[in-house]
Amino acid sequence: MKIHDLLIVGAGLAGMRAALSALAHRPHLDVAILSKVHPVRSHSVAAQGGINAAIGENDSWEAHAFDTAKGGQYLGDQDAIEAMCREAPDDILDLERMGVIFSRNEQGRIAQRPFGGAGFPRTCYAADRTGHAILHAMYEQLLKHHVFVYEEWYASSLIVEEGACRGVVAWDLVRGGLHAIGAKAVILAAGGSGRVFLTSTNAVINTGDGMALAYRAGALLMDMEFVQFHPTTFKGTGILITEGARGEGGYLLNTLGERFMKNYAPEQMELATRSTVSLAIGREILEGRGVDGCVLLDLRHLGRARIMERLPQIRQLAVEFAGVDPVESPIPVRPGAHYQMGGVRTDQWGATEMPGLYAAGECACVSVHGANRLGGNSLLETIVFGRRAGQRAAEAVADRPPRALSPETLRREEARVQGLFANEGQERAWQVRDALGKVMSQNLGIFRTKQSITEAVGTVRALKERAAGVLLQDRGKVFNTDLVQALELQSLLEIAETIVAGALAREESRGAHYRADFPKRDDENWLKHSLALRTPEGPMLSYEPVTITKFQPK
Repeated sequence: MKIHDLLIVGAGLAGMRAALSALAHRPHLDVAILSKVHPVRSHSVAAQGGINAAIGENDSWEAHAFDTAKGGQYLGDQDAIEAMCREAPDDILDLERMGVIFSRNEQGRIAQRPFGGAGFPRTCYAADRTGHAILHAMYEQLLKHHVFVYEEWYASSLIVEEGACRGVVAWDLVRGGLHAIGAKAVILAAGGSGRVFLTSTNAVINTGDGMALAYRAGALLMDMEFVQFHPTTFKGTGILITEGARGEGGYLLNTLGERFMKNYAPEQMELATRSTVSLAIGREILEGRGVDGCVLLDLRHLGRARIMERLPQIRQLAVEFAGVDPVESPIPVRPGAHYQMGGVRTDQWGATEMPGLYAAGECACVSVHGANRLGGNSLLETIVFGRRAGQRAAEAVADRPPRALSPETLRREEARVQGLFANEGQERAWQVRDALGKVMSQNLGIFRTKQSITEAVGTVRALKERAAGVLLQDRGKVFNTDLVQALELQSLLEIAETIVAGALAREESRGAHYRADFPKRDDENWLKHSLALRTPEGPMLSYEPVTITKFQPK
């Protein structure tokens, strides 16, 4: 059995940044990454619009912090927000030194575009392929530092001994079989859980595995009811159209040809916060001013040259997936599930309450996004807190001796896998997954009520029972995607339960959580984080106060 100093689960931006940071602070460490896909297939590669940092002459990190706190409806912890915004400019320069090719302005400096909820154009970008540019540069650094990667391995369980995390049990997708991989510390950087919903901007790999690993091991999940719906996605596929399209000057139109955002956010218009724009689009469609269940994103006035320079991928996606050339016609768009503001509760350095366990990126909840993430802050979170988690974990394990592992967790996971192989039911994992996606999209979408959420509680519970008995047609070991989908389904259901429980309990509307039966924000009773602890009966909720420093809720 291999025992590493530090094992990182997930090879996206947070995971790779954590690995590089750990080695920068302790070059002698044995650092490894485990990923269920090749690192450059991680979902970070799909990020389009940009990454925020106050590098403009008239901007400041304090203004960035205020916009972030305000945009998150004051549910974000302001000490963590301040750390992220203060360190952002240096991190952008570090990325540039690594070889990230940012777009440039006329002066040759890193170009910045306006994004929703921001008081200053502070979103640095590489056309509309920013995640792609950063991820590939980061992967080159990974190769340069000879970081070992368990490529195409699926982590099924954390190894916890004497209350501390000692490694993971993972399935080797290429060769088959479960293996225990020891580590003095583990960093979870496995991304989001967007596939809880039927239509999502997320890749099919975003099944909440990192959150579920921590949750099953006894760690707390925080603020899971806050799921962001991106305002502009393609109907049916959920493919994302970057906020950069509106940042470049795109209009949102209803069936009457009106820029309807003037009725919802007359000052910010299309660049209001994502929750505001999504709710507005939902309202327009609900009240009959939509176009075939969508509204229209109009880029025609930008002109061909600007679209081809700043938004080439968006044009290509619109042509291929909507049959529309945005140079000539508006694009039909609608909100789609996009980002999980909640996740594994950590401190500002990625540490959880479990010794040896850290988390960073979308699977973590440092609580910088609060109830609604600003566009451009997700990539920033992966870089800042990936770096911080890598540094802190490296410092913690530097002089710690390795320990032999008990085979108990491996035996338990082998029994779980054999139980799935032995199932004789008629239902496949994808059928249960689709049923889950439908109930979550219908009952926990943009608009929520006590009735809709309560219906979802019983349905999700029933789906957990169905998931336990799904049929695996493939009983082999090599590239058994049947098995992986069955394991992913169990993660999705665990996460769905926490979303439903948190949403039912929170009787207010705040950011991405809109209760039609409680349409007002209630700071007196609900300016607090919700925490979910796993029990045999389901999530047990508790609450803790939000950290407020400079910016009082308004």
